[in-house]
Amino acid sequence: MVRVRGAIIIFVLILLAIPAAWSQSLGNAATEQRINALIQQMTLDEKVGQLVQYSSANGQTEGQVRDGKVGSLFNVLGAQTTNDLQKIALEKSRLKIPILFGYDVIHGYRTTFPVPIASAGSFDPELIEASERIAAKEASAAGVKWVFAPMLDIARDPRWGRMVEGPGQDPYLASVIAAARVRGFQGQNMADPESVVASAKHYVAYGAAEGGRDYNTVDISEQLLREVYLPPFHAAVKAGVGTIMASFEDLNGVPATANHHTLGDILRGEWNFQGMVVSDYGAVDELMQHGVAGDEAMASLKAISAGVDMDMADGAYGRTLASLVQSGKLPVSVLDEAVRRVLRIKFAAGIFDHPYTDPSREKTEILTPENLTVARKLAQESIVLLRNQNNILPLNKNAGTIAVIGPLADDQADQLGPWAGQGKAEDAVTPLQGIKSKVPNAKVIYAKGVDLEDFPSNSTVSGAAPAPATATGASGAHGTGSASIPDAVEAANKADVVVMFLGELAGMTGEASSRATLNLPGKQKELLEAVVATGKPVVLVLESGRPLDIRWANDHVSAIMQGWFLGVQAGNAIADVLFGDVSPSARLPLSWPLSVGQIPIYYDHKNTGRPTSPDRWHTGYLDESSQPLFPFGYGLTYTTFKYGNLHVENSGISAKGDLHVTAEIQNTGTREATEVVQLYVHDRVAPTSRPVKELKGFSRVTLAPGASKAVSFTVHGEDLGSYDPQMKWIVPPGTYDVWIGPSSAEGLHGTFDVTPE
Repeated sequence: MVRVRGAIIIFVLILLAIPAAWSQSLGNAATEQRINALIQQMTLDEKVGQLVQYSSANGQTEGQVRDGKVGSLFNVLGAQTTNDLQKIALEKSRLKIPILFGYDVIHGYRTTFPVPIASAGSFDPELIEASERIAAKEASAAGVKWVFAPMLDIARDPRWGRMVEGPGQDPYLASVIAAARVRGFQGQNMADPESVVASAKHYVAYGAAEGGRDYNTVDISEQLLREVYLPPFHAAVKAGVGTIMASFEDLNGVPATANHHTLGDILRGEWNFQGMVVSDYGAVDELMQHGVAGDEAMASLKAISAGVDMDMADGAYGRTLASLVQSGKLPVSVLDEAVRRVLRIKFAAGIFDHPYTDPSREKTEILTPENLTVARKLAQESIVLLRNQNNILPLNKNAGTIAVIGPLADDQADQLGPWAGQGKAEDAVTPLQGIKSKVPNAKVIYAKGVDLEDFPSNSTVSGAAPAPATATGASGAHGTGSASIPDAVEAANKADVVVMFLGELAGMTGEASSRATLNLPGKQKELLEAVVATGKPVVLVLESGRPLDIRWANDHVSAIMQGWFLGVQAGNAIADVLFGDVSPSARLPLSWPLSVGQIPIYYDHKNTGRPTSPDRWHTGYLDESSQPLFPFGYGLTYTTFKYGNLHVENSGISAKGDLHVTAEIQNTGTREATEVVQLYVHDRVAPTSRPVKELKGFSRVTLAPGASKAVSFTVHGEDLGSYDPQMKWIVPPGTYDVWIGPSSAEGLHGTFDVTPE
């Protein structure tokens, strides 16, 4: 691995100079006094106005702002534009309450970073935090003060398109990433002009949609909800997230937008969340489609009573809340509390005291060289090496003739992935460009091979921003050059090595982009088979937002890398890894299925009464293995590592004590590289059945050839707990297993005991 230059290290350290605990306090006495004074002065219409958010601005917007009937606007961008609207609110409205401007900043604003599922595989929360700090600076420079991120939905079904936006399938990894993203967005203080208010979404269990169909029903147990889907949101709340976005879906019969249990009992009650809850796009009106509200007034009443403070986009609150209060159906105290939460966030965001954006920042803080440096490093750390037969990788820079083949090889727009913010296609470096730049003296032949077209749309995208799957400035074409499999075969025959770029277009993943199959779309498999048939060594780089069915490729292709969608520096980062300037270090944040028939598949499954076995009378399939193609936490690098000397320091701990486990990791190869060392535990006997393994720690360790290091983990006893049948958090006494290893499928094994209190 090439070491990062000193200037880059200093830049990243500056970005990360943020305390572990968020310092911005919500609801201090002085602020609450100012909020109460405002509420006492507000008319009913002005109160309702604070709870209304509209998408974009039109001819009526200025009048609505002047009349105090807009609390927030989103998809309104640019320092001058936002300042002009803010000026109306502050100079012409009666109470001079500023507007909160929001936008979807999912993996960068203008500097587009790897999609979240990719960066989750970096297992590098510090670098993820640095990327979000950059996103906050760029977005705030354009007048945005509120971002609808991070997306924290656990996803165990890759048919669901929005897996691409999230942190994967593991609640521990997702929780660590949740806190990092919140810290990056909000910084030391949300009121800082370079900080934004984060919104953890989609609360909650949206990723468990039946059949992997977006917006679909979710029906899960309370234990599964609490142990798998809630933890990342709890981590975000503990990290100080300012807002929460309620989800679309029906959860156990009650839509998330009207769910008293999740919004009231858990979020407000158990977690004492003091921030604001916003609906997802149009979700209040959608309560009528769910069948729990007969009209818009009933939908609004159910949503605000459950704890949704602001209505996104559909205007339901603006049309109905005043009459609900006047009729006595909605207590004014409930309305006032929602207004109080909105104002609390506006004060915390600093927009009462510093409402305007300095226009000069838009010219100096967008897409800077420093921003691109972090984007390239995160992209490097997000590439997963899945297969490397006979160590074909890294490629020799003097390899002779290189054939670069595939519809994504020279496609700028789709390198950015879905929800690319204000990323522009012309900003992106394609793999072909990256390879040519890396080996300027090599002969590089390019062939597109096949065209890759979007699937026909069967639904209308309904998200927090229009057209989420298309990068700003992208044309309708996907990749350059004419498409011909014979031309690709001819190029392969002329080459010494072939690098192929296959996968999905950005529009094939993301919101409203569920798929019934995981095959390579179009004629890409036919192209792959034809090129492999030439007998030339082939490196396959997959670009997608989900794992794909690559069983044939795994049996026939020399090397496979999962490249996801890596953002503006995609091509450079891929070339860095292909040619060995950087050794791959990413790991899979999910279990990679053999076939769609195994879904849902995840490493932290229950043992069942009849665990997987060759015996027919055990859990499994007649026609398929129960094991994934690649396990959670898996990833290769350009060296080998040896694990040894596992030591459980305290073989017996109390529920209030700490577990200390150490193992020695040695680089037994010839290259410097980074290993992601992982810690797993298993509770053998508990009141409720436990997963066979649960991730409880990880550490990125960079070692020179021959070097070794003792890697230590500390796990708090309280974090070994689980919910009993009454949904009480306990730490069951008894014997636990512990592993330290390179993935969820292998590692050194030990045991320890938890003693009764």
